[in-house]
Amino acid sequence: MKLWSGVVTGKVAECGAFYRDVFGCEIVFEADWFVLVSLGGAEIGFLKPGLESQTEAFRRPWTGDGVWITVDVADAAAEEARLLGLGLPIEHALRTEPWGDRHFVVRDPAGVPVDVVQRVPAD
Repeated sequence: MKLWSGVVTGKVAECGAFYRDVFGCEIVFEADWFVLVSLGGAEIGFLKPGLESQTEAFRRPWTGDGVWITVDVADAAAEEARLLGLGLPIEHALRTEPWGDRHFVVRDPAGVPVDVVQRVPAD
């Protein structure tokens, strides 16, 4: 078995390009209606809304609440500096949490928050 997820969005191409260009994801499949990206064995798809070929549950676009994507990195400070250098706005500045995550947050073109995380020993 394998677990992966998807987001219904009108910004399919933009999301594919974002994850490829910003995080180095591989484009596994790309069409005007769907893009599937892969990183470290995990995959996420971006599906165009309103497709009659899809079941009703997959036709409505994501509305912006209650989901996030995490990208694990070796050095969160270096990644934050790199993304700032690309001109990406940082929504939640780099900080270290008591439970051991050092992280910051950006948003993808669909508006999904992306938590960029470095695992560090907990305090």
